[in-house]
Amino acid sequence: MPSLPPVIAEIRLAVRTALADLPEGSTVIVGLSGGADSLALAAAVAFEAPRCGLRAATLTVDHGLQDDSAAVAEAAAGAARDLGLDALVVRVAVDGAGGPEAAARDARYRVLRDAALDVSAAAVLLGHTLDDQAETVLLGLARGSGAASLQGMAPVREDDDGLRWIRPLLAVRRETTQAFVAASGLTAWNDPHNADARYARVRVRERVLPVLETELGPGIAEALARTAEQLREDAEAFDEMIHETIEDIVEHAEAGISVSVAALAANPAALRNRIIRLVVDSEFGVALTRAQTLEVARLVTDWRGQGPIDLPGCAAARRGGRIVITASGR
Repeated sequence: MPSLPPVIAEIRLAVRTALADLPEGSTVIVGLSGGADSLALAAAVAFEAPRCGLRAATLTVDHGLQDDSAAVAEAAAGAARDLGLDALVVRVAVDGAGGPEAAARDARYRVLRDAALDVSAAAVLLGHTLDDQAETVLLGLARGSGAASLQGMAPVREDDDGLRWIRPLLAVRRETTQAFVAASGLTAWNDPHNADARYARVRVRERVLPVLETELGPGIAEALARTAEQLREDAEAFDEMIHETIEDIVEHAEAGISVSVAALAANPAALRNRIIRLVVDSEFGVALTRAQTLEVARLVTDWRGQGPIDLPGCAAARRGGRIVITASGR
């Protein structure tokens, strides 16, 4: 028998490994755009899921941002059905803050989550590659977004509903997914937005990374992905320390929460700032900027009798030996 092309073997193995921990008999949903990455993922899932005792389907979100978006979405669904997968297309209205790219992403994830919960799926599979990870890290670095952004995308994340979001191809290069599609006789859709230099991610992909490869040598994308992985490991260790610490230093207060000044002062700055961010996020659903976090920290480290600090949806004030954070207007 003819040998299996290495690119097909690589992606099937990545998918098989990602599916291995899912309960037998459960359902997985593949987010399918029709591009090479998600199409390669769908094809590998179509092959591997039955062998893992899993049911699989695809969901294509039609954002309606291009004149032929409906036809593209139906073509992607048709390709999935040809692979033996159930396929669904959902049309969404893209609006909201952050520009069309961010709004489309939010709408897409919302639809995927709702569809997965409707069928009690165990996981949603996404086709992000190592190249996507490298681009994400570079964009986070350029924006000064801190370590959380530089961690990039997690290979596996479980949300509050117990739904897993899995990226099986996060260690696979984009050129491998393209070669997989060609070797499988599939036809991928080329999103014109992926060549539109108005988008920062496209400029990183088409201009910045190639320059880095030329000037610094090959392997830049892999190095950026390794950096993200190492930062995630550090963050996991920090998070464990923070949750252990919070149990001892945080108390509920009227209309809010309070934190011990002495305990915050005893911790190094990195841990202190993470505690502040986590407390505010968990209690009020607010992600503080670094500047806001440092202002709250000054109530501990540079206390000169300053008044309350206004934050999005809440306010922080020092009262005796505690930092009290309450909902706005209280």
